[in-house]
Amino acid sequence: MYKLLSRYFTPALLLFLCLVNSVSAQIAVPLNDKVKQHIFEYKQVYYFEDTTAQLKFSEADISGFDKHFRVNPEPTPVTRNVNSAYWYRIKIGHTAGTKNNWLLEFFDQTIDSITVYSPIAPNKYTPTLLGSSRPFSDRFYHHKNFSLNLNTPKDADAIYYIRIRSHHSVNVIMVLRTVSWFISYALDEYFFFGVFYGMILVFGLYNLMMFIAMRKVQYLYYIAYNISIGLYEMCADGIAYQYIWPNNPGWNQYAYGIALFAASIFAVLFTQSLLNLKVNAPRLHQATSLVTVLRCLYFLACITINNSWFNYKIIEFIPLLLAFYAGCYTWATGYKPARFFVIGYCFLLIGFVIKSCIALNMWFLPVTEFDYYSLSVCFITEMLFISFAIGDKVRILKKEKDDAQQDIIQQMKQNEELKDILNKRLEEQVQQRTKELVEKSSMIAEQNEELRSVNDLLQHQAEEISRMNVLLEKDNVTLHNNIEKVTHDRVMSAEVDFEEFSRIYPDRETCFKFLSDLKWENAYACRKCSGLHYGGGHLPYSRRCSKCGYEESVIAYTILQNTRIPINKAFYMIFLMYSTKGKISSHKLSEILSIRQSTCWAYSTRIKKAMEARKKEIKNAGAKGWSKLVIDNSVD
Repeated sequence: MYKLLSRYFTPALLLFLCLVNSVSAQIAVPLNDKVKQHIFEYKQVYYFEDTTAQLKFSEADISGFDKHFRVNPEPTPVTRNVNSAYWYRIKIGHTAGTKNNWLLEFFDQTIDSITVYSPIAPNKYTPTLLGSSRPFSDRFYHHKNFSLNLNTPKDADAIYYIRIRSHHSVNVIMVLRTVSWFISYALDEYFFFGVFYGMILVFGLYNLMMFIAMRKVQYLYYIAYNISIGLYEMCADGIAYQYIWPNNPGWNQYAYGIALFAASIFAVLFTQSLLNLKVNAPRLHQATSLVTVLRCLYFLACITINNSWFNYKIIEFIPLLLAFYAGCYTWATGYKPARFFVIGYCFLLIGFVIKSCIALNMWFLPVTEFDYYSLSVCFITEMLFISFAIGDKVRILKKEKDDAQQDIIQQMKQNEELKDILNKRLEEQVQQRTKELVEKSSMIAEQNEELRSVNDLLQHQAEEISRMNVLLEKDNVTLHNNIEKVTHDRVMSAEVDFEEFSRIYPDRETCFKFLSDLKWENAYACRKCSGLHYGGGHLPYSRRCSKCGYEESVIAYTILQNTRIPINKAFYMIFLMYSTKGKISSHKLSEILSIRQSTCWAYSTRIKKAMEARKKEIKNAGAKGWSKLVIDNSVD
């Protein structure tokens, strides 16, 4: 029984003893000039969670304060409860003869509040305030990470107490560095940041030029996606806080959430456009559209209800997986540009998984610089392969265009061959038709011979008819004289009826056209400014001066101006007056035109005056002389 208990309970007892170790059991990290930096891990970090967030550091009771601490069981400490304050304790061992200056640095740039209690004498500590909730100008080192100098005692180990409070879960990555290595590392880090954001800028400019050349909206989506990724990385790295809003720390609370939302939305829109999901996968297109709408609703909830919901970055896994599945599906169905898309998203998934494991404390190794920046590396790799996918799509489109041109050329050749065949058949048909016509011509010659004999018979009959015509000639002369008399009487009595006259001028449109041609038969000249250029007016066939805007209707300055009777009847009345030389009465006009006698009298009087004024002009005008009565320049 004793062996059994010792076998199973001894390891548990040892673990318990490790958890309740005192300050003397904590492993001290020595200051070694041969080592440029050291990341705190496992037993080197002790912690405890202050769920009330009210506990104060007490210099008077250090031993009482130390009893709360336990050894950190994780490779990297993590704050999980946003309502709690987390305390950490580290121990730096004294190393005689160290020549380097040392500093303590915190990797995560999104921590709201960090208070470091540094020892300056036995049981004497001085606090240093850090965190993203403070203005950037308050930092001693104007660097994206939180850093402070270490003033360790020369004759004893130094114990530091660190209080951390943040609105979201963070990885507390604490690094001990020499100042010289910090400067060298910072320069290299900012250089690689320049390369990283420069590549994002290059990808954006490349796609901007592609948009200008191709005029496809997918390039704008990808530019917006790149900008969103760049802004998110700047928020995560602390670059945005350092250079964009250094005096507005409040932006750090939700700027990263806005950037991540924009990256997700534009990534889905770009996926739909690049993979042409509307055609290649309609159901996936509907699914991605639904995810886009839901993501927008979640974003609005984060903005209006609770900004802390931005911390649930794991939600971005849904549009990421859906886009990856869409790429795999379209690739499997034969859409070749999707291959580079799938490869790029594989790297992005890897980076996202690493980041998620670190955030959820599922990463079994200590968090290093490579792990911390793994997502940035994967972003660049994904952008590179997405650029390959875009280029591959352009290449395929060009190939399809070339193939289409070849098909057109081939079709034109076939059309030309078909045209030659049709021409050959037409020639054969023409020859056949010519042969038939020749045969018919011979038949016609035979028929002509028969017609000659018939003509001879007809000629004999014509001679007989001529004899009879001589007998009828006398009667024709008498009849001709009678016809001339009747015709003269008909014209003088205006017996040409309105129906016959209306065949020439059947409607208002025809009359207006006749007036327009008659009125401006020589040239157009504005009566106000004598301008020679005109345009169409509001009324049919009216003309508007291009210079002064004066509009002249087709009946203005004619005998028809201010006439209320139908214009074709007015034409017929002028004709009757002209034909009868003004001798037809207003009663007769009223009977013919079905217009009141007073109206006919007034209008016929106006026509008689025009006839009198143009007596010489219409004397030998003939049948069209009546039209000369229409223009009346005396009318105002």
